[in-house]
Amino acid sequence: MAKGFNRPPGGGQGGMMQQLQRLQEQLAEAQERLAQETITATAGGGAVKVTLTGDQKCQAVEIDPELLKDVDADLLEDLVLTAVNLALEKSRQLQQEVMGPLSGGLPF
Repeated sequence: MAKGFNRPPGGGQGGMMQQLQRLQEQLAEAQERLAQETITATAGGGAVKVTLTGDQKCQAVEIDPELLKDVDADLLEDLVLTAVNLALEKSRQLQQEVMGPLSGGLPF
């Protein structure tokens, strides 16, 4: 049998390596884009606001000073926790939107 007779179109492993390299470049660009995007979530009617980047790094936690006048520590903790979890969920959704087409549905 002649050498290369059963090789797939596109150059075999060389073509596959080029495709993998392009995919790596696209993933790196998507990760960079996620690092620059921000997501904000609020709790308590906007009394607590948390801002994360698309790669899930917390950038800010804002608490309305009016809330601090009357609130107890347990309520404040619950509001911050709620806002952080909402922001994380939004960040995961953004990651899935940006990375999903590149990952073939693999979770991040």
